[in-house]
This record gives sequence, C-alpha cells and structure tokens, in this order.
Amino acid sequence: MTTTESGLATEQSEQASAAPAVLTLDDIRSRATLDIEEAAALLGISRLSAYRQARSGESFPVKRIGRRLLVPVPALIAWLGEG
Repeated sequence: MTTTESGLATEQSEQASAAPAVLTLDDIRSRATLDIEEAAALLGISRLSAYRQARSGESFPVKRIGRRLLVPVPALIAWLGEG
C-alpha cells in the first residue's frame, strides 16, 4: 500500500467511526419512521433522554413494534408543529 492509499484508508475509517451526520426535517420527510437514536439526533437530545421521554409517554410520538421503539415521521413533524 502506498502512502497515498494508506492516508485514504485512514481518512475513510475516521469518517466511518465519526458521529452520524445531523438529520434535518428535509432529510426525514420521505421516511415512515425513525429509530430512537435518529429522533434524538434530530431533536438535539441524548439517546438516554430520548429513551426516557419515550417511556414516559409524555413527549414525542412513539410506537412499539415488538421490542423496538419507532418514531412515526408524520406524527413527529406534526408534534414539532412543522407540518
């Protein structure tokens, strides 16, 4: 592997391990649901806070499908008042 190739490989691995890109409302409008981590990123809160709020039932809309908690995008957008 050449120096250029090793530098490229290092750059790609750093990008893969970096934090996920920030989601915007425009990014999610075509999707049906988000997982809790994606909703947390969109709302600017921690993953733990998102799970706590989802369990409380007093925050953003959440649907339980089996063991998964999913956030319906249309309901989230309406909850945010961006509909």
